[in-house]
Amino acid sequence: MSDTPHEVQYLTLHGHRRAFVKAGQGPVVLLLHGLGCDHTTWEPVIDSLAKRYTVIAPDILGHGLSDKPRADYSVGGYANGMRDLLTVLGIDKVTVVGHSFGGGVAMQFAYQFPERTERLILVASGGLGPEVSHGIRAITTPGFHQVMGVLTLPGVRHLGMAGLRALSTTSWKHTRDLDEVAEIYNSFKDPHARHAIRHVVRAVVDWRGQIVTMADRAYLTEEMPMCVVWGRDDKVIPVRHASNAAALAPNARVEVIPNAGHFPHKDHPHRFAKIVNEFIRTTQPAVYSRARFRNLLKHGPVPVPVLAPVTEIEAG
Repeated sequence: MSDTPHEVQYLTLHGHRRAFVKAGQGPVVLLLHGLGCDHTTWEPVIDSLAKRYTVIAPDILGHGLSDKPRADYSVGGYANGMRDLLTVLGIDKVTVVGHSFGGGVAMQFAYQFPERTERLILVASGGLGPEVSHGIRAITTPGFHQVMGVLTLPGVRHLGMAGLRALSTTSWKHTRDLDEVAEIYNSFKDPHARHAIRHVVRAVVDWRGQIVTMADRAYLTEEMPMCVVWGRDDKVIPVRHASNAAALAPNARVEVIPNAGHFPHKDHPHRFAKIVNEFIRTTQPAVYSRARFRNLLKHGPVPVPVLAPVTEIEAG
């Protein structure tokens, strides 16, 4: 898979510049990155997916090359932003793929705009249980902005990034994702990025863990194909949340990839692209029915007595 950077395009929406990558042709796949990341987290899979699909990979507001204003950083606000971006691009419907915090945005997008969502793919997603790493919780604490301002001074930052990258090359599964953590750490050198990310985290996490959940609305995905992908060795959001997804949405397809951490699309890009291709190929896009949606809302969820099976696949 190619890691060659793709051309970044820009659009201004509501007075704020949004950066995004667009590649390929065919049905549209919208890739939503996680907290502190940007579209480059998808670079290992963009070219492969672009052979069959039109791939849209934005830098969500407050991240990457997009503006970082004082703005609405709620999951609902992000879902609205994705709708507006797609509308300007002339795109009506998408298969939405969300990683980590981007998974929460993907779920919110599917909930707010079911008429525009064909399928939902969640990758090590937030919103499926309260547990989250202590590092994410630390962002919500008083003084984070000031402390990170010191830790991202040039000499300190370069030393810290070098240490994280060195640890990521070891065979220890607990340090697998530290190369990506180094990039997130580097992004904190921008005080506007720190402010934006703090607002994002405070909207979805408190000292006890995640506060935004799909549990009470998962039944609305009954008519929408849904796939959940997780790395077996995820240390940011525990892999048991994949079973939570299976219980909340019994028709969901769940794939747990061995020897992968919080970024399975980077640990095993070939396998990840194959999962996405197979899922799209073997499912029909959701067809929105207002009457059906109204009926689901009126009657609420049906209790689910057993967990759906979780499939573990060998990654090559």
